[in-house]
Amino acid sequence: MKKIRVGVIGVGHLGKFHAAKYAAMEEAELVGVADVNPELAQNVAAETGTTPYQDYRQLLPQVDAVSVVVPTVHHHRVAMDCLGQGIDVMVEKPMTTTLAEADELITQAAAGRRILQVGHIERYNPAVTALEQFLTRPLFIESHRIHVFKPRGLDVDVVLDLMIHDIDIILSIVDSPISSIHTVGVPVVTPSTDIANARIIFENGCTANITVSRVSKENVRRLRIFQPQCYISVDYAAKSLMLIRLKDQLNDQGLPQEEITHHKLPEQDALEEELRDFVSNVRHRTTPKVDGKQGRQALQVAQEIMVQIAENFRRYSDVLQRS
Repeated sequence: MKKIRVGVIGVGHLGKFHAAKYAAMEEAELVGVADVNPELAQNVAAETGTTPYQDYRQLLPQVDAVSVVVPTVHHHRVAMDCLGQGIDVMVEKPMTTTLAEADELITQAAAGRRILQVGHIERYNPAVTALEQFLTRPLFIESHRIHVFKPRGLDVDVVLDLMIHDIDIILSIVDSPISSIHTVGVPVVTPSTDIANARIIFENGCTANITVSRVSKENVRRLRIFQPQCYISVDYAAKSLMLIRLKDQLNDQGLPQEEITHHKLPEQDALEEELRDFVSNVRHRTTPKVDGKQGRQALQVAQEIMVQIAENFRRYSDVLQRS
């Protein structure tokens, strides 16, 4: 079977991993990598046995598909150029900086019948994949994504950097429009929000409470779901899932007996699975697990949260100045 010719645009911290994964795939041929930093492009190209480019536009005539892993502010321009050349695009999250830009990408992809996939990598975590079979009617969801501070990914605030992962997963779990959002967030070590909490209430009555931080001394990535007669705990990092079901029988205290099961999922490289899925979608013209519309939906909620946090912080600052 003919290999899908792929390229990677932007080979910084994350982009170099995209290049390495493609280079190792039998079903793909890494034609080239591009970066505005020529030394970086050359180093990654040498490591992956491909050709470096400083101008990504020189790469486009040679590929069927690309990963766009440039800073978020450039996602729209680069992805539009690729889609306009008839190239399928895998763009890292968040897909764009504005909803108008997201709409343009979706429209361009549809007009050219191109694949537009958004890099919400947590969807490919085996614990998340296994979770789907146990979902019935989520009533309350609690999510914590707390990271040690790293001097990268700071071109966006913590909502777009971290919380958007949880927003995307929760929107895929809860099949209901959002009724209201309540937020709080503060900057700690950067000018933008570093710690944030959002309580999302859906029209079907489910409530999701999401907390994120990028200034912690430890890394925590967990999701808890409460539904009738059932509690589910997901540890993203450990790739494990615990399920507690209430049985009809009562214990000695007259309470329902618990049936506890632990599921340790096989080790799986989420990025590799995501990129293999992208290559498969390109080959078979299938809809991605996270397409442009779902990427836009997560972005829309994230932006609503960011606006609300900014307004709340502004009001708080005004009160402090008057006191």
